[in-house]
Amino acid sequence: MHSRDQTIFALSSGRPPSAIAMVRVSGTQAGAALRALAGRIPPPRRATRVVLRDGQGEPIDEAVVLWFPEPASATGEDVAEFHVHGGRAVLAALAAALSALEQMRAAEPGEFTRRAFENGKLDLTEAEGLDDLIHADTDRQRRRALRQLKGMLGDKARDWRARIIEASAWIEAGIDFSDEGDVSDELLAPTRAQIVALLGEIQEVLAAQGKAERLRDGLVVAITGPPNVGKSTLINQLARRQVAIVSPYAGTTRDVIEVQLDLDGYPVTVIDTAGIRETDDPVEQEGVRRARARAEEADLVLWLIDTPAANHGYDAGTPRWILRNKIDLDSQSVAARCPATGVPDAMESTAANRGEVGTTLFEISAARGDGIQALISALVIFAQDFFGQGEGGFITRARQRSLLEQTAASLQRCISMFDQGEEFAAEDLRAAAYALGRLLGRVDVEDILDVIFRDFCIGK
Repeated sequence: MHSRDQTIFALSSGRPPSAIAMVRVSGTQAGAALRALAGRIPPPRRATRVVLRDGQGEPIDEAVVLWFPEPASATGEDVAEFHVHGGRAVLAALAAALSALEQMRAAEPGEFTRRAFENGKLDLTEAEGLDDLIHADTDRQRRRALRQLKGMLGDKARDWRARIIEASAWIEAGIDFSDEGDVSDELLAPTRAQIVALLGEIQEVLAAQGKAERLRDGLVVAITGPPNVGKSTLINQLARRQVAIVSPYAGTTRDVIEVQLDLDGYPVTVIDTAGIRETDDPVEQEGVRRARARAEEADLVLWLIDTPAANHGYDAGTPRWILRNKIDLDSQSVAARCPATGVPDAMESTAANRGEVGTTLFEISAARGDGIQALISALVIFAQDFFGQGEGGFITRARQRSLLEQTAASLQRCISMFDQGEEFAAEDLRAAAYALGRLLGRVDVEDILDVIFRDFCIGK
């Protein structure tokens, strides 16, 4: 029997122990599982209290079960749900009882969602939205993923594809009536206008996105600079907990330390790197190499110094803000520089957000907390500019952007081919429809399904 024909089960709630746990079963034997363990199949979509028993008639737990006959279920197959007490022993006994049934096996990661996709319950963009919702760490990520799950991009793509197919039909009709010139012109003129309008809509979506799909992964900010200037103290201050070792000795941080932050709903990964300096220590040399590499890959570099005359020895193209730390040790203060907020003036902040290297100077005390709130506020503004319409945009993944770009390119070629022959234009329209079909997961996507669904958790 093919694995897709087998009935699957998995814990679909949080890790035990918990007050209540839900085990989901999907497949042709879901009803048989209910009869075997609960003694009967309850009315559809009605919570029913039962005593679950194993194959020897021994009670497993008092539970609530639900029955969702196909096709009106989450996966499009027969689905049974067992809501039990969330102790490890209860779940182990339930799993053993289910495993003992014929044609029943534990589910693989993402298998429930993959079956829902294969049974037409959701398209691939919606499945990706569900994955994003599961992994959302911030409120902006959650809202964006929920809109994708509800068909934000999928609905548009289906509409675009239907209009392309309609245009293809009119072009084919024009080819069939090519010997009647007036008929052909009457068909092709409005069709060409429709394709031009459709291309404009797709290009507008692509142009408005900017780096919107990066909202899934978040902004990467690297804290770097010479040794012993307070980089680890700063990351601990931003994280509001001890994530890095703080020591008065240079070279304490040997590897890259990362911490995930939620800044006004924007996901931000802050990296504490080894102090950049010349050294004979091979371990520290490797730390410096990694620090330089991560700084070059970051979206923003916070170059930390502790004296005004310190070397700003960083010349990569990544946007950089210069932070002078340890102001509590001298006579200057953030308030003296900017009494209202401690934030650099508007011109400097704007230049920094544009990515101009070395234009912003924050004066802070990572140890005491001076200027930290102003720095965080500036980071939020940078994130807003960086993500652009990240929350409201349609594209959430590079795969989606690539296929929309292919669609737009095919439509552009189609428009240019009208004067050279309707047959060429028709072929480019087919290519555009094919790209949108791949976007929705309805044609030729077997090669990417494993990659997408393997990131799902088991039971989803």
